[in-house]
Amino acid sequence: MIVVTGAAGFIGSCLVSRLNKQGYTDIVVVDDFSKHEKDQNLEGKTIQAKVGRKDFIKWLDEFGEEVEFIYHIGARTDTTEFDTTIFDELNLNYSKDIWNLAVKYNIPLVYASSAATYGLGEFGYNDDHDVVEKLKPLNPYGDSKNDFDKWVLKQEATPPFWAGLKFFNVYGPNEYHKGRMASVIFHAHKQIGDTEAMKLFRSHNPDYKDGEQLRDFVYVKDVVEVCLYLMEESPDSGIYNLGSGNARTFIDLVTNTFKAMDLEPSISFIDTPADIRDKYQYFTEANMNKLINSGYSKDFTSLEEGVADYVRNYLIPNKYY
Repeated sequence: MIVVTGAAGFIGSCLVSRLNKQGYTDIVVVDDFSKHEKDQNLEGKTIQAKVGRKDFIKWLDEFGEEVEFIYHIGARTDTTEFDTTIFDELNLNYSKDIWNLAVKYNIPLVYASSAATYGLGEFGYNDDHDVVEKLKPLNPYGDSKNDFDKWVLKQEATPPFWAGLKFFNVYGPNEYHKGRMASVIFHAHKQIGDTEAMKLFRSHNPDYKDGEQLRDFVYVKDVVEVCLYLMEESPDSGIYNLGSGNARTFIDLVTNTFKAMDLEPSISFIDTPADIRDKYQYFTEANMNKLINSGYSKDFTSLEEGVADYVRNYLIPNKYY
């Protein structure tokens, strides 16, 4: 029995789909199922049972001996939320409870960390464990993810295998419900569809031209391939970056979105809002050496291929993965 938390969400639902494609159907999905805007993410997928997020810890303590693997993908991911008590409850303490039960029942565990832990990148984007204590996230969401990473690295009792995945800028199908927290490609597709034009943030850093701010965009189909690899191969336990390893500009991203929609690019620039300007990241790029050296050998989808697949096969026909 495989457990996926956050299973009705973006990455979680794509992971359930990928597990099904691999032949895994004995899946218990965990989420807040009162939010019906996510219902379609799980339609057509083969699962064994649904467990509400608030009931999961009790359920796991009851059925832990039957669980073979846990993917803890669920989290509060709103980077604009500043109520730290929410993150303490949902991202930190909840994750500690899952970890402790994974230890108790000897269950391998993969959990979602985040590239938000890297802050402005003062210490680079290397997933070395010795840098975790130094990192300075820019918001309570990033703090909560880094706080859990720090806690994990101090634990003497661990699951038989564990991995924390620092997701970079993930994009792809099944994010219809995410609203303002959806990927730039999702918003670009909508804005271009409505206006046949796209507005990007102007650069306020003299080292970067407008639209040439760089991000590591990673396709969700690659993310779930890595998740599957970690379960089936169990490399060394640890914290792993999960990006494409190749930073690209927002102009690249949006130009490819126009192309996928068979439209000529029309891009203009607006000022970055003053309240986020000082904390705006101009460059992120995952160092992927640890994962590759662990034995992961699949190529990552190029931005061109990923955007074309996402826009043409999911966004335009309004389909799910």
